Amino acid sequence: MNLELIPRIKHISRNNFFLLAGPCAIEGEKMAMQIAERIVEITNKLEIPFIFKGSFKKANRSRIDSFTGIGDIKALQILKKVGNYFDVPTVTDIHEIDDAIKAADYVDVLQIPAFLVRQTDLVVAAAKTGKVVNLKKGQFMSPEAMKHAVKKVKDSGNEMVMITDRGTMFGYQDMVVDFRGIPMMQQYAPTILDITHSLQQPNQASGVTGGKPELIETIAKAGIAVGVDGLFLETHHEPGLAKSDGANMLKLDYLEDLLTKLIKIRKVIKDF
Repeated sequence: MNLELIPRIKHISRNNFFLLAGPCAIEGEKMAMQIAERIVEITNKLEIPFIFKGSFKKANRSRIDSFTGIGDIKALQILKKVGNYFDVPTVTDIHEIDDAIKAADYVDVLQIPAFLVRQTDLVVAAAKTGKVVNLKKGQFMSPEAMKHAVKKVKDSGNEMVMITDRGTMFGYQDMVVDFRGIPMMQQYAPTILDITHSLQQPNQASGVTGGKPELIETIAKAGIAVGVDGLFLETHHEPGLAKSDGANMLKLDYLEDLLTKLIKIRKVIKDF
């Protein structure tokens, strides 16, 4: 897939990866705009193609009292405002067939969550909107198996498809990234590495997912070193106050330094 097919994408460069980044969930307009503003400043400065990410609802929660969202349409309207105000593409995840049509009116990229990537009707519904489709690799799936998910999108008449690796389940409470899978999945579609969800520690006794954010830079560097096309990360001004997935988010203050280091690695790899 040619990145230039994504509306409002900028800064296409052979030396740079592209970035999907933003908060886990849209908690309100002010926080979304503030996070987007800072990421846009950084990615414009570093000339990194950028897609703003935010979930309009959180359907996959461990506990019934977990935060699920501020209202579907309200959150989608905020995503649309971010895209229009900052002139950047936006991505959100969908969970039901009806979500595909609903979200397609507000965002540029529809994301299929890892737990749902084998749901044929959902994948086909996303593909038929004509939007770019980002397929999260299931934690339970091999890299080779993702070719079938990609084929479902293409067989539905949509060539605009990407894969995002978010780690593989390792025991009951940990994830591991198998970097051998990156070049394998690149045979099927542009491949992104999710460097924050890959560090989740799910199934905690408390019912709240844990994480190892101190390893974000390590995972990111390794991904760039093996030639991943893009990176996905969730970020927040105060991860400890985030209403979803704060345990594995990157603090926004650290983003520019991380991306600067990764660009240097990327350039070396491309020139090698």
